[in-house]
Amino acid sequence: MTGDDRPTVPPVRLPAEAELARDALASPLLSRAARLARWAGEGVRVGAGGELSDESLERAAAHLGLDGEDGLAHAERAWDTALDTGLLEIREDDGADGDGEAGDGTAVPGEELSLLTGGAPGDVLDVWRDGLEAALADAAAPALEDLLGELGAEGEDGRIDPDSLDLDALDWDPEEEADFLDGALGNLYVLTATDPAVTDGAMVPLPVLAASMVAPEDMEHPTDSVLEDVSTAMVRLDEQFRMLEPIGIVDYRPVDEALIEEADGGESGESDGLDAPDDSGGTDEEDLARYGMVRLTPLGLYGVRQRLLEAGVHAPVVGDLARESARELLAALPGHGEEAARHEIELWLARRAPLEAARELLAAARGDDRDAPRRRLACQQALSITGAEAEPALREVLDDGHLGGLARVWLSERGFADVPAPSEEMVFWLTVDTLAAQLATEEGGDDSEELRELVRGLVDQHSGFFDKAWRVDHPATGEVLEAMSRVHPDRKAAKDARKAAYRARSRG
Repeated sequence: MTGDDRPTVPPVRLPAEAELARDALASPLLSRAARLARWAGEGVRVGAGGELSDESLERAAAHLGLDGEDGLAHAERAWDTALDTGLLEIREDDGADGDGEAGDGTAVPGEELSLLTGGAPGDVLDVWRDGLEAALADAAAPALEDLLGELGAEGEDGRIDPDSLDLDALDWDPEEEADFLDGALGNLYVLTATDPAVTDGAMVPLPVLAASMVAPEDMEHPTDSVLEDVSTAMVRLDEQFRMLEPIGIVDYRPVDEALIEEADGGESGESDGLDAPDDSGGTDEEDLARYGMVRLTPLGLYGVRQRLLEAGVHAPVVGDLARESARELLAALPGHGEEAARHEIELWLARRAPLEAARELLAAARGDDRDAPRRRLACQQALSITGAEAEPALREVLDDGHLGGLARVWLSERGFADVPAPSEEMVFWLTVDTLAAQLATEEGGDDSEELRELVRGLVDQHSGFFDKAWRVDHPATGEVLEAMSRVHPDRKAAKDARKAAYRARSRG
């Protein structure tokens, strides 16, 4: 959460608007829509809803170099996108075009078309975002044939009988379907921001994304019911991402058609659903890829972020903190992924002289408030990127109770001479402070394996650790010792930690 209690997502790195605009213009759907808008020229006769006649649709597909049923479908969707984005507009009249086709209006190039060549990058992105909204609506809606088939609305002659349609019987909730797709894109967004591999371009297996949508977070071994939900989610996402890839929001490797045929029951037509891959570790990367792989493109990150902002979510971008104070930087860094944090620090340091930057960071790290340990941990992270020019600032705080420990670590790691050894009191204070920061940073509380290993190592390295730790004059001493009692695997050590926590709180 931010200070104003808005929901917050981790920051992402985005290319410059000019690069994003080039990606938008190159996206297949917008590119085809623009070509058809120019092709419309003096005007093309259309129906009441702006639809093309069969003959005009064939000419549109030919203009795009498309053929066959798939080509007609792609051309029709590009035409609809041109209408949705304002690249085409409809003039209502009763005339006919040069080929004598009757219609309810004429489609002509719209005002937005000129923005694609003469507008600023932001103008191009605005047009693309209109296309994205239309693509998202299409992806969240079932195919018309599926709707009619589900309704069983055919008459005796095989045609649809409008009077027989029972819309209340339709098992489709438009709002729920849109929320599901938004949730999937949101999860992809967070993965891209926090997972170093995904940040660097790795694709996310569709089963993993589907599981993140429907499986409880704390479930180690999914039940048959959950696996069935994952299977259903995979089918939905496969259909939706196929629809979304042409607008440039995702790179998508679809589910292997052979798997879909198996799920459909082959010639019998009976379907048991798309089975998710075995999660026991026996599925190799190649096999896993058969179940679909997806990632957000940089343009997709931009588009999802804009939607998050419109929904009231705080969605920062790496670089937002470059002009802010050191205290604001240190407060925000714990919410960053590893790569994002490093780039954020580099951009912040680039605007400041190294020595003054180090002094500002150290000053911001002081304090006994609840967030202070996390600020000091972030300060260590930021100082790790600074060079030798920061040495005087670190030597200035060697006698500081809050900062002397981290200063010694920084100086020693860089091989500087004359670094005084820390007192035992300073070592224990720094240990408690580091554990307090770790506890505050852990999303899963004190249940991470990393924290367990850290606690086990500390106790093993220091005989009589708890006899001394409870005396540490740190606001979080009792809380840290209590957490150590919960995570240490040895029962005696855990008991000693509980006793130490009680003594620390009593002393406090």
